Amino acid sequence: MTVFTWIILFTILGGMLSVLGASLVLFLPKKIITRMLPFSVSFATGALLSVSFVGLIPHALEEVGHENFHTLSITILGGLMFFFALEKMVLWRHCHHDDCETHVDVHAHGHQSAGSLILVGDSVHNFVDGVLIAAAFLTDIHLGVVTALAVTTHEIPQEIGDFAILLQSGFTRKKAILYNVISSFATLIGGLLAYFWLADFEHLLPYVLAFAAASFIYIAVADLIPTLHKRINLAAGVEQILLMLFGIGLIGWLHSFIH
Repeated sequence: MTVFTWIILFTILGGMLSVLGASLVLFLPKKIITRMLPFSVSFATGALLSVSFVGLIPHALEEVGHENFHTLSITILGGLMFFFALEKMVLWRHCHHDDCETHVDVHAHGHQSAGSLILVGDSVHNFVDGVLIAAAFLTDIHLGVVTALAVTTHEIPQEIGDFAILLQSGFTRKKAILYNVISSFATLIGGLLAYFWLADFEHLLPYVLAFAAASFIYIAVADLIPTLHKRINLAAGVEQILLMLFGIGLIGWLHSFIH
């Protein structure tokens, strides 16, 4: 298959599988969903960190050469600041548990504005994911595959949180699924635009990969890990560490195996 075909396939799969996985989970009893979320968040944390430090950053360093290491590091730092600012502006909002500020606002106001805002933020998020997946595929097919898999592992717990907000905002289950499916196509749009743009600016690819790594690191460290600290007992800590190590190991193994 051509790189273009890979990008189309995995941006569609990445967006649709996460929505499908989240929507199927929503039909389970709430107690089971509550029990499953910490497992999936722990695994996603490890997977995102592994893709960043095992896949994206090493590839970016190989591409730029020694003389541009400093610029690449600044790109990662700038990316972390960018995503912090973006989240502050509530354009990018993740929620993986029921008692976060977004949910409190929904209970307090009881209207659809919070749900609509989630859809806008999710579309922006999906668009950026598409750009990152395309950049990884333009660098290396194998890197593209593991990057797309890491995006999907993160998206499922996020989509479950988004679904919960939409339902609490007054959306029906059907509408919540429909709007999230529509939002997922932003991943494909981002991938296609990145393919046609980055194909003519190959020298920018390492910096896009560094920016992608910053995105994944920020999500893991600033968003996912704080939710894991909600459970402070020893058994939960051991469980989280083991699942994170599993996510790290699986992505690392996939990266080596595909190569």
